[in-house]
Amino acid sequence: MLRLKNLLIGKPLENSSLAHEKLTKIKALAVYSSDALSSVAYATEEILWVLAPIGAFALSYALPVSGVILLLLATLIMSYRKTIFAYPSGGGAYIVAKDNLGQHAGLIAGASLVIDYILTVSVSIASGVAAITSAFPGLLQHTVALCLFFVLLLMIVNLRGIKEAAAVFTLPTYIFIFSLLTLIGVGVYKHFMGLPIPLAPINPVLGSTPQNFITLWILAKAFSSGCTALTGVEAISNGVPNFKEPRSRNAALTLVSMGIIIVFLFGGTTFLAQLLHVTPNADETVISQMARILTGRGWFYYLLQASTAAILILAANTSYNDFPLVFSLIAKDGYLPRQFSARGDKLVFSNGIVTLSVLAAILLAIFGGDTHNLLPLYAIGVFLSFTLSQVGMVVHWRKTKEPGWKTNIMVNGFGATLSGIVLLILATEKFISGAWIVIVLIPLLVMAFLKIHKHYVEIAKELSADGQICEHPEHIKVIVPVATFTRVVVNTIEYATSISSDITAVHIVLDEEKTEKLKTRWNDFYPNIPLVTLPSPYRSFLTPIIQYLESVEKTTAPHELIMVLIPEFITHKWWQYFLHNQTGLVLKSVLFFNKNYVIASVPYHLSKKKAATKNIQASSE
Repeated sequence: MLRLKNLLIGKPLENSSLAHEKLTKIKALAVYSSDALSSVAYATEEILWVLAPIGAFALSYALPVSGVILLLLATLIMSYRKTIFAYPSGGGAYIVAKDNLGQHAGLIAGASLVIDYILTVSVSIASGVAAITSAFPGLLQHTVALCLFFVLLLMIVNLRGIKEAAAVFTLPTYIFIFSLLTLIGVGVYKHFMGLPIPLAPINPVLGSTPQNFITLWILAKAFSSGCTALTGVEAISNGVPNFKEPRSRNAALTLVSMGIIIVFLFGGTTFLAQLLHVTPNADETVISQMARILTGRGWFYYLLQASTAAILILAANTSYNDFPLVFSLIAKDGYLPRQFSARGDKLVFSNGIVTLSVLAAILLAIFGGDTHNLLPLYAIGVFLSFTLSQVGMVVHWRKTKEPGWKTNIMVNGFGATLSGIVLLILATEKFISGAWIVIVLIPLLVMAFLKIHKHYVEIAKELSADGQICEHPEHIKVIVPVATFTRVVVNTIEYATSISSDITAVHIVLDEEKTEKLKTRWNDFYPNIPLVTLPSPYRSFLTPIIQYLESVEKTTAPHELIMVLIPEFITHKWWQYFLHNQTGLVLKSVLFFNKNYVIASVPYHLSKKKAATKNIQASSE
């Protein structure tokens, strides 16, 4: 098992290696921007899915809608840039909301981020697989299997450490940026040079209204759908601790670079789609259609499709970096199990990575790996965390009154207003489509956080040793369950005699002949230690011994202690453990939750020779 683990994720790293696991700006852009950059691949398509059914005239509104989205993007970039310098410890919306709006607001933001990251993995991988099946339609029937394969692949890569993951993801990210910019450049060049460009064929999805009239609500729906292009913008502010020093400055530069790239990619893609009259198609993505029209199905088409699929799948890696970090911060505050705050062998939060993979895999299996089924769930958590973060920063500037605080309030206030409007539109328009699931899940998750925190508070109070004196038992009653007379039992009895003189061996009678043999040997070796035999007419092991312990408990004085010592032998090979009855393990599991007993195992380790040749007596345990 250890060899397999080392093969998959590599050898453990020392704590001192953490400083060398930090990211440069080039690698960080690939790791943390992949989600936001990949959103370009489907954001334009989501706008067109809203506008196309109205009619051909409605497609002309795609560019103005994209312009408003880019305005919101610029606002968020400026806002999160300030967040990076104000909160260099990372955590993004969770930390900002907790510090400025209170713990409950922070937990709501944290729950939103958690749901957002799970959905990011699901949507990104589903979109990436859609790009693959667009190029190779024969793979459509294997959509879910492909999705689960990529989840497993990403989990293993991320368990190997952030530095190794960054090395894997850097090249595909920059190939995607290059290939999509090239496609946009080819389309713009042909358009302005007056070269012939074939238009996309008429799509059945294209509607026809009697008059060129479009409602504000339709535009709002298109705007909210296109706002998926903004998902992942907060990722860099969450992962500031993973940047090389000066981390805040490097993170801020990376954030601005990401924003500039998104402007060109998203704006260019929408312009090109409008230029070519491309409409959404359930069997082929918009980018695939544009590339096929402009360049044909040559090498460049497959390069673009491969890089699009890669960036969409690797976009999930943003969540693999931020989800465990946010989970660790929430866990450190006592609202999640403490295990999530510990780093694993490769100095990453391994428990968070595995948890994210399992939840995303379940979601992909439930929704069949379909992007359009997952997207209605997607943006609610994103924009709720956006809004809380923006409002939190407004409060932060009012409290600190740092130089330029009034301007900062205006920027964050504008961002809070816009993201709040988008949140309301999404919650209303996509409620029936599945957004209600997220709206219900967020408060349930917050309640779970509070329940966990309450447990930790109560445990801390009860375990506190301040001003308390531990009571020592006046007497210890030791009870040893015995199946047969073996070295394992002798080992346990010898230990029992070292801690108490009140020892009782208990045997469950399952075979009269074996019981008589046991009594004979017991009297020869331990005549001064009573052996109690308990009949078991229904061949049950647990019921008689539990009833016996309950009877002993009734006659035990308040300051006396009942200790159950369980004889156990440990095999040399791990697989040999499953060849023996694990009655000791079962008994411990049952008695563990009874506060009146102390349960302990007395292990007897078998040597190689004994494990191979002399297990006959012990195997009857």
